[in-house]
Amino acid sequence: MNERIFKYRAVFSKKGEAVYISHLDVMTLFRRAIRRMGLPFVLTKGFTPRVKISIPRALKLGAESSAEEAFLFFRSGQEEKALMEGLTAQFPDGMEVTEIEPV
Repeated sequence: MNERIFKYRAVFSKKGEAVYISHLDVMTLFRRAIRRMGLPFVLTKGFTPRVKISIPRALKLGAESSAEEAFLFFRSGQEEKALMEGLTAQFPDGMEVTEIEPV
């Protein structure tokens, strides 16, 4: 199974009321946004496959940030601007994707 995987680094911010969204809920928000957009996501391996994303550092609950990182994995290449705008449109107020680049 030599499936090509496209990895993207997304920089996002959490401000205002969004600071009360926990780390696990942020991961769920990314997974749901990717599914709603109909993107060709990669699934994790294991007993309960999920949309594969990685957020290396957990932000403390209640803390604001303008430069959090998330890595997203897709089965085909995506246009960065459309991906950034689409994800931001799916997020609640206070959360915004500010940058996306292929890794």
